[in-house]
Amino acid sequence: MEITDLTPAERRVWDAFPRGEGVDFREGPDESSEDGASWGPERTVRAEVLRTLLVGGPSEHGRVPGLKLYGARISGKLDLKYAVVDHPIRMRSCWFERKPMMYGAQLRAVVLGDSTLPGLTAATVRVDVVLRLSRCTIDGPVRLAGARINGGLFLQGAVIRPGSLPDEAGEPPLQLNHAEISTDIIADRLTVHGQLRINGATIAGQLNLDRARLINPGGIALHAETLSVGTDLRGSRLEAEGMVNLTGARIPGQLYLARARMANPDGVALRASSCSIGEFWLRKCPPVDGIVNLRRSQLDMLYAEPGTWPPVVRTEGLSYRVLHPHLPAEERLPLLEREENGYLPYSYEQLAAAYRTVGDEAGARTVQLAKLRRHRHTLPRHTRLWGLLQDVTVGYGFRPLRAAGWLLLLVLTGWIAYGLHHPRPLKPGEAPDFNPVFYTIDLLLPIIGFGQEEAFAPSGWYQWLSYLLIVTGWILATTTAAGVSRSLQRQ
Repeated sequence: MEITDLTPAERRVWDAFPRGEGVDFREGPDESSEDGASWGPERTVRAEVLRTLLVGGPSEHGRVPGLKLYGARISGKLDLKYAVVDHPIRMRSCWFERKPMMYGAQLRAVVLGDSTLPGLTAATVRVDVVLRLSRCTIDGPVRLAGARINGGLFLQGAVIRPGSLPDEAGEPPLQLNHAEISTDIIADRLTVHGQLRINGATIAGQLNLDRARLINPGGIALHAETLSVGTDLRGSRLEAEGMVNLTGARIPGQLYLARARMANPDGVALRASSCSIGEFWLRKCPPVDGIVNLRRSQLDMLYAEPGTWPPVVRTEGLSYRVLHPHLPAEERLPLLEREENGYLPYSYEQLAAAYRTVGDEAGARTVQLAKLRRHRHTLPRHTRLWGLLQDVTVGYGFRPLRAAGWLLLLVLTGWIAYGLHHPRPLKPGEAPDFNPVFYTIDLLLPIIGFGQEEAFAPSGWYQWLSYLLIVTGWILATTTAAGVSRSLQRQ
């Protein structure tokens, strides 16, 4: 391009580039770039001029060249496909007529903060320092699949909408699948009208989606299968309309979704199956509107209040070491009854183990008792009686004092009944003095004898009472033995 072809606005940019100086066309520091289509020639710069500067522009000895531009209207297409650019690109509050093309480029640093773009094509781009799209308004797909960014990616406050062109129909507005970020992705307050696709990406630091809004009703709002982060995935106060899909994600630190709102009423709202997560926080979240799928995931700590869970959950194979906040087992058990596949013995064992981890043996026993009761209801009707007897008498061995209570009640009944009407002695003159308490104990306890049962014979309904006490005593002895045996096996 000949130097004489430059407009006055372009001349300013050309002269400032060798010294790395900024050119500011804005009328005020708070001017929005969304009105850039109406900006006149006095602040319009052709994209081909910028490309010429970046690829082979002039330089000055002892100065660091660089493009530093504010409030410009960029006409045409900034085409840096496969280009190698050693100069930083800083174009803040600019308006782009066409989406920049950076596919396969090797760039030093790219800052497009507060700008308005019809999209960005930068798949497989290599950026040495940083890529900033903070507070940008982008009405078209941002293609960063396979990007390699040695610094960070910043998307704070950006608003990204799907494109309107025919070839963009159905395309996710923000594509970061299989990208590699050497530090962090900072995307708090990001708004995406469609799918944020980041599956297979590797982030050395954290992914920050605090207060982000991902809007894709009926579809996948966050597609992050096999995502790997070095520390945390933060989503405090995240709003997701559509599925949050974290299948196979690896998050060694925190998956922090405190106060997050997730809604996908006709399907799965949160899918975090086959994940490996350090701490999973669902603190103070409103009830999830849709199914929660945590199958086969491994968590070190799970923080969730009972009111967070939806009516249907999928927890088959879910394992966790610690469960917070610490609540009575009775408040946690309803979740296990919401399992889509019905009764899962492992889920009860896992919950009981979590209570034992924090030293709450009473809570663990409550969970084990609930497991056996739930299991009883899965059996055929004719096989439930023995389990019911064990439950009523000794609580399957978890309530041993219940047997003592039954025994005391029966002894009291026999004491009163036989105290009011002594049974006749079988051998008058040889029988010991009648004692209603020990006579009742003789009937109840089959392995203990005080000589009362053999010496006296009741009649009438008292005889039927003795039969009842004998049968009840055998039932108590048998169920107690079964419960004790079960307790010893668990230990």
